[in-house]
Amino acid sequence: MAKKKAQQIPTKDRIKWVNEPTTEVISLNRKLALVGLGKSSFYYVPVPESAFNLLLMNEIDEIFAHHPYYGARRMWAELTRKGYQINIKRVSRLYDLLGIHAIYPKPNLSRPNKENTKYPYLLKSITINRPNHVWSVDITYVPMEKGFLYKVAFIDWYSRYILSYRISNTLDTDFVLDALRDAIQRYGAPQIINSDQGCQFTSKSYIEAVQLADAKISMDGKGRAIDNVRIERYWRSFKYECVFLYRIENGMHLNELTANYVKFYNTRRPHQAMGYITPNECYFKGLQTPLKRIIPVKSLKAQNLKLHYA
Repeated sequence: MAKKKAQQIPTKDRIKWVNEPTTEVISLNRKLALVGLGKSSFYYVPVPESAFNLLLMNEIDEIFAHHPYYGARRMWAELTRKGYQINIKRVSRLYDLLGIHAIYPKPNLSRPNKENTKYPYLLKSITINRPNHVWSVDITYVPMEKGFLYKVAFIDWYSRYILSYRISNTLDTDFVLDALRDAIQRYGAPQIINSDQGCQFTSKSYIEAVQLADAKISMDGKGRAIDNVRIERYWRSFKYECVFLYRIENGMHLNELTANYVKFYNTRRPHQAMGYITPNECYFKGLQTPLKRIIPVKSLKAQNLKLHYA
């Protein structure tokens, strides 16, 4: 029973347990057996993507930002027209690695994982007319000159104000939880938080964190990125107005560019749909009532969240 419970914990965390010193002398084989790991998993060293795959990922990301309805087959055709000699299997694998899916109605060809709880989409029949009513959250791929990183961001639906963000080199849940904690500590908890059905947002730790904040959970319908349109529109602006304009050298360079862009987006970039005012002006002018209660720091720290400083 203990072994089965251990197997539900991420592999990287179990590897850390094996590497931790112990007062008793326990063989490596015994440690691996106790945490449900094989030697191949323990000694495995991830192989970085080739320079050609990184080039393809950057091309796919730029094309997809402008044509989010392109599936893997149409993307393959577009890349082939550009002269790339590749097959559709490679494009499909890179789509999965990028975490992107085309926007179009899809048949129900697969069943969701029963272990992960899915929540209904709550925004269809409500009027969002104030700050902190609804937040949206999503993760995007960010290309660099050598490699890539991921960015998560929380945005206020009403004002388009970026509440918090974090950058990470892995698609784990920790950097999502850290961004959530930061947003709640600074602005209070919203009534609803909307996301897609990605594994980070259906994980037990994320669900518990949102419920601890006394917020309702809303999730997009499968294959319907348009349900989270606010954050999707922000990603397009972020890519075309920041990422694609520079040769991003490393994570430090990306952190600097992102911090400058978020500050510009929040405080200086006017939005036509909001009467040409900035998200900062819309968010703080729209606060007619005091912010919802701040979640005590001790309650959030009790979850042992890791920090990913942006």
